[in-house]
Amino acid sequence: MGETVGNLIGLNDEVIYPAATLAVEAHNSPSKQFLVKKIKIRHDLSSVVVLAFSGSMLPDDWFGQPPFGKTKIDTGKFPSLTSLNDGGDAVVNGSFLRRFNGVLDKLSHAKELKEAIEKKRQVVFSGYSSAGPIAILATLYFLENRILSPLCLTFGSPLLGDRIFGHVLRREGWSDYFTHFVMKFDIIPRIMLSPSSTEQEQILNYFKSKFDRKNNNPAPPSGFYLTVMGNASSVASYEACHLMGCRNPSLDIIKSFIELSPYRPSGTYVFCTGNGNLVVVKNPNAVLQILIHCAKLGESNTAEVEKRSLDEHSAYLSELKECLEMQAVVSLDGGPATATLNDLGLSPQGMLCLQAAEEFENRRSRNLEKIRNYLEKIEVELEMLRKYKENAQISRLGYYDSFKLQNEDDDFHANVSRLELAGIWDEIKEMLKEFELPDDFEKKPEFIEIGKIYRRLVEPLDIANFYRHRKDKETGPYVIGRGARPKRYRFAQRWLEHDENKPFGSRSESCFCAEVEQLGIDIKEKGYLQEIKDRIHQLERNLIAWIGDESLDDDVLLENSTFVKWWRDLPLECKSESDRIENLIRGKADRL
Repeated sequence: MGETVGNLIGLNDEVIYPAATLAVEAHNSPSKQFLVKKIKIRHDLSSVVVLAFSGSMLPDDWFGQPPFGKTKIDTGKFPSLTSLNDGGDAVVNGSFLRRFNGVLDKLSHAKELKEAIEKKRQVVFSGYSSAGPIAILATLYFLENRILSPLCLTFGSPLLGDRIFGHVLRREGWSDYFTHFVMKFDIIPRIMLSPSSTEQEQILNYFKSKFDRKNNNPAPPSGFYLTVMGNASSVASYEACHLMGCRNPSLDIIKSFIELSPYRPSGTYVFCTGNGNLVVVKNPNAVLQILIHCAKLGESNTAEVEKRSLDEHSAYLSELKECLEMQAVVSLDGGPATATLNDLGLSPQGMLCLQAAEEFENRRSRNLEKIRNYLEKIEVELEMLRKYKENAQISRLGYYDSFKLQNEDDDFHANVSRLELAGIWDEIKEMLKEFELPDDFEKKPEFIEIGKIYRRLVEPLDIANFYRHRKDKETGPYVIGRGARPKRYRFAQRWLEHDENKPFGSRSESCFCAEVEQLGIDIKEKGYLQEIKDRIHQLERNLIAWIGDESLDDDVLLENSTFVKWWRDLPLECKSESDRIENLIRGKADRL
């Protein structure tokens, strides 16, 4: 026997079926927010605590504001769920988020959970149907707070979050904590790829009646399948074009007229093929394509497939029981197998899209190696700028002011290095923008470190060039608001702040000279308003802190530097750290 599904998802096989059974029971127990069960593992006498959430088939608990009910994630509860590359915060389904918030307080105080934490037992959050997103958010919440490392199992769950949501899970190394079992034709895992409609309400009302023990045989709706799958196919086609490198502007024009669903798969998917086989897929782009192409009509009758798409949502327990007994499991991580593709029933177009998803991941890996090959070139240019900086110190003018004046041949060579490095880092920026680098790229120590060095050494030169040519008159200030600051520096700064678990914006030492320049301009134009005095005081505090931790070079304290000349011209009443900064300036002079 090969690997079991439990081996592939990192969970004992003995837990999966009981977790699914509890999830179905909890979904149909609306009077209770969740159910808890301790599952004994036979071979090692350990136990796993499974907590399954209640579900709802009320349309308001699925779809809030049309067309997709999306809302930005609460970064107070989920601080990691934001892009480090100016992509904004993750988007999730607002109704599911609201339901999670409603259960969080009771969940946090659940005695079974506290006991599991104290005894260091494995915890599994599970959810069937609409309870799946609640289980996902609960798992994320505890991973964020590092209280424990729960696993998440969902069965027939609708999609919850957007591309950034999935990107963060993979960036943080959390993706393997989430496993989603999906039947081949089940409509519910696809329903969020279509905007809210009367057809979706009919589906939910059908299941609401079906799960109501008083009415086990409600009349099934009809005519919904083509609508839901048609919209879902538009999403898959758009993403397939992106995977294949299509840059046709007409695609973006179409997207501006037709709003596509923001929701995308994340975590590990286990597809139940209907013949006892299981297919495990971790590549999110491949998951999206399989979700659509394995459920296409093909030569099947629409009414038959429509009925099957409803029936399969209620058949997880019987299907899982058979699959777990057979353990005929295939993982697509090693590349698509012909027999597996036949089980999934993919058309030639579906296979092509699946291959494109695999090739996209290969391209990301090649791009990573390409950037790694740039590191030597980056280091050569940085070393040249270090020597330029040392010479500027000797001249007692300083790095920033020497470059701003552009009086020497060395200034020209430094500018060439600045532009060479900008080209490399802008290429990295574009790859990140298109998700064409591995999701954990900005968490890799070598890139965090080189990004920090690059930003601190090169950004002051960009700022000097910016204010030398008074570009602020054309674009506005360098840093205030969104400013004219290049994104390559914003990205590198956010990587460092995230790595150090510090607030975004706190590591802005490389922008010190920009704030000095802008304060000088604003004082001339507006005078010493209270807002400007507050900025001066903050600048002084930052200077002392950054000089203290050596994140800001002390050449800004040279007597002829832009900062010292500007600061000494300030009225005494505008300064809050006069003595301490004067001591720093004198200390720098004594060391020369």
